[in-house]
Amino acid sequence: MTKPTTSKLVFWITMFFLFLPLFVLVFYSFNEARSMTWSGFSIRWYIKLFTDARPLWRAFGNSLIIALSSGITATVIGTLGAIGLVWYQFKGKGMLQSVSFMPLILPEIIIGVSILAFFAMVGLPLGLFSIYVAHVSLTLPFVLLMVQARLDEFDFSIIEAAKDLGAKEHQILFRVLLPIATPGIISGFLTALTLSLEDFVVTFFVAGPGSTTLPIYLFSAIKRTVPPEIRPLSVVLILSTVILVLTTRRFVKYLVKK
Repeated sequence: MTKPTTSKLVFWITMFFLFLPLFVLVFYSFNEARSMTWSGFSIRWYIKLFTDARPLWRAFGNSLIIALSSGITATVIGTLGAIGLVWYQFKGKGMLQSVSFMPLILPEIIIGVSILAFFAMVGLPLGLFSIYVAHVSLTLPFVLLMVQARLDEFDFSIIEAAKDLGAKEHQILFRVLLPIATPGIISGFLTALTLSLEDFVVTFFVAGPGSTTLPIYLFSAIKRTVPPEIRPLSVVLILSTVILVLTTRRFVKYLVKK
């Protein structure tokens, strides 16, 4: 067996083990029984999901609102921060870069406890807003890292050329740097969105009454039994993710070619 053939075999075996749980989930979303024991084909849980699952959709709505708002905020702040760190030279720049990446390596439980202690110190009530602030803090370093990695490949002689042609700083920012950084910005936003949607540990510490997110709802529900509506909801989320990824990939390719 040749080396390329072996590499392809390893690749497909890896893909099989990665995606097998998703296919199993899709298959069992059509199971008639509440349990994972197959008892016949049915779409009853899809019907129940869209007609009688208000607490589940409320929790999902909270997660979506927090993910979008915190993702946008983290993307804006992270993009401007990355541009500032790459573009300007100032004292303490190296230390600031090191500190900004610390949340990437710290356990989430430490981050959650630290943020909770900070909220208690400043007197911020726990709720959706506290989760939003915590998720911005959690996802900001990821956006900063991705945008900065994109800008590190940038030839800054283009900026000098733009200055020689009379461009001002805000023109360089909007017409040169931001278009170049767009793939990194999009990747950072999608990463922040995903991290916020699936986060449980940090959210568990900073959530208050009436601010249940989808991970918190699932954690509370599985203490009794796994709600069967979760299976079709997972399928909906998988399809939405696939559509989002394919659309984003086409958009990024379009930007790169342009």
